[in-house]
Amino acid sequence: MVEQQVILNTDKWIDNYADYMYNYAIVRVNNNDLAKDLVQDTFFAGLKSAKNFQGKSTERTWLVSILKRKIIDHYRKINSKKGQAEVRMNFYDDGENEGSWLEERVPQSWDNQSEKSIENEELKLQLESCIDALPEKYAMVFRMKTIQEFETEEICKELDITASNLWVIIHRARTQLRKCMEDNWFNI
Repeated sequence: MVEQQVILNTDKWIDNYADYMYNYAIVRVNNNDLAKDLVQDTFFAGLKSAKNFQGKSTERTWLVSILKRKIIDHYRKINSKKGQAEVRMNFYDDGENEGSWLEERVPQSWDNQSEKSIENEELKLQLESCIDALPEKYAMVFRMKTIQEFETEEICKELDITASNLWVIIHRARTQLRKCMEDNWFNI
C-alpha cells in the first residue's frame, strides 16, 4: 500500500490558528514578544516539516505540538548555562543609563546566612527562655507535644491527664509563649 501524502492548507494557518496559538503561548511564557516569536517559529518549523505531516491529527493539533516543543526548548535554553549567556536582561529601559546584562552575569543577591544564623540562635535562646518561664506542667506538655512530637495518648498516659486537659494546657502554654515572645523578642 502506498502512503498518501496529506496536503496542508498552509495559506490559511495564520488566519485559522495564529490567535489560538498566541493565546496558548502567552499563558506559558508571559511575554508578548516571545509568544509572537514562538508562534512564528512554529509556523516556519511547520512549513519545513510539512512533508512529515501524516494527517493523524488536525493541522491545529499538529502545530500546537510543535509550539509545545518550542516552548520547552525555550525554557531549556534559558535554564542552561549556554542559554543564560545569550539571554539579556534589561536593567534600565530608557535614558542615559539604558542597558542590559547577560543573565549569567546578573548580580546575585548578597548572602546573609551568617546574619540569619545569629538571629536564629538568638530567637531559639529567647524561645527557650520563654518555655522555661512557663509553669512546669505547661512547659513539660508543650515540649512533649510540640518539640519531641509525642502522640497525644502517650502524653496523657505518662502524665495521667485527659486529652481535653492536654489541649487546654497546650492552648494556655501557646498563649503565654506568644505573650512572652511579643514582650521579649518582637519589641526589641
